[in-house]
Amino acid sequence: MANRLTFPDAALPASTEEIRGRIREFLASELAAGSYTPKVDTWLSGHDASFSKKLGAAGFLGLTYPREYGGQARSALDRFVVVEELLAHGAPIAAHWIAERQSGPSIIKHGNDAIKEELVPGIVSGEVYFSIGMSEPDSGSDLASIRSSARKVDGGYIVNGTKVWTSQAHNNHYFIVLVRTTPVDEAQGRHNGMSQFVLDLRSPGVEIRPIRLLSGHHHFNEVVMTDVFVPDHMLLGVEGNGWAQVIGELAFERSGPERILSTYPLLAALVDAVGPDPSAEAAAELGTLVARMSALRRLSISVAMSLDAGRSPVTEAALVKDLGTQLEGEIPEVARKIVPPGHNETFDALVVESVLSAPGFTLRGGTNEILRGIVARELGVR
Repeated sequence: MANRLTFPDAALPASTEEIRGRIREFLASELAAGSYTPKVDTWLSGHDASFSKKLGAAGFLGLTYPREYGGQARSALDRFVVVEELLAHGAPIAAHWIAERQSGPSIIKHGNDAIKEELVPGIVSGEVYFSIGMSEPDSGSDLASIRSSARKVDGGYIVNGTKVWTSQAHNNHYFIVLVRTTPVDEAQGRHNGMSQFVLDLRSPGVEIRPIRLLSGHHHFNEVVMTDVFVPDHMLLGVEGNGWAQVIGELAFERSGPERILSTYPLLAALVDAVGPDPSAEAAAELGTLVARMSALRRLSISVAMSLDAGRSPVTEAALVKDLGTQLEGEIPEVARKIVPPGHNETFDALVVESVLSAPGFTLRGGTNEILRGIVARELGVR
C-alpha cells in the first residue's frame, strides 16, 4: 500500500538564520531586563499582553500575513524559527498565540474585507487576542456532534450554546465559534450545515466560567452563549461551509512546534542538571529524549514547509501532534526519575509545572486516539 503521508525534506534555509538571530537578541534583552521568568507550557498559560505588544512592535507577529494588513509576507519557515525560539526560551506568549497562529490565517483566507480590516492589523500588533470556539461539553473530540446553533435574524444571527476548554477566554477579545446553522436532520449528514462566526467575548449574553487546573491556576474556561447577537459581517466564510473551514484551521492548530516544545525548558534544564558526566542510566534516558525531539523537530519543520507551499497537511500534523505530545509528557517523568527532588529551586519548579500541565498535552487540539484514527484512515488501514 502506498504511503499517503507527505513529509518534504526538512532542512531550514540559511535565510532563516537572520530572523533567528534577531529573536534571540530580543529575548536575551527581555531576560536581562527581568521582564519574564522562563516557564513551561507558556503558549497556553503565559498570558502577558505587554510582552505580546512588544513582540508586535518588534515585527515578530504576523510574519506570513499579507503586507496590506500589516504583515511581512514572509515564509512559514521564518515564522517557525521565531516560534521555536519563543517556546525554547519559555516566553509568555499566550495572549497573542491563538490569534496569530490560526485565527488570523483563517480570517485572511475566509473573511470579508470588513472583518479583515477590523481585526487583522490588531493581531499583527499584538493587541487583539483570540480563543478557540470548537469543543463542547458533550462532544469530546467529535466536532461533528456539536449542538451550539446560530439562527438568522435581521442584520445578523442569534447564537446559543456552550463551548469548553476555551483557553484564556477571560482575558481575550474574540473566538471563532463553530455552530450549526442547519439542524442535523435537515443538513443531510453530520458534517454539513455548520458555520463559523467571529464572536466578541465581551458581547451581552456571554458568560465565561473558569475551569481550574489541579494547581488552581486558571486558563481553561467554559463559555456559555445565551441569545448572543453576531452581526452579518462576522460570519466567517460561507454559511454551511464551517466543517471544511475548521479542518483547514486544525492544520495550523496541530502542526506547530508547540506540540513538541511545551516542556523544552525543562529538558534544557535537565541537560544542565545531569552535567557533563552523567550516569549510564541518565545518559540513556536523556539521549532517547533528545533523539526523539530531534526527529520530531524535523517532521514539524516539514509540516511548516507544506503549509508554505500552500498545502493543507492535516494528517501529517495529526501524526506530529500525537507523537510530540507524548514526548512532552514523558520529559517530566524522566526528570523526576534521574534527578532527585531538591536539586535546585528553579529546576524543581519546572518539574512541578510540567507534571501539573501534562494531563492536558494529549487532549488539547484533539485527543491522541482521535488523531491516530485520522492517520489510520489516511493510510487506508481503517
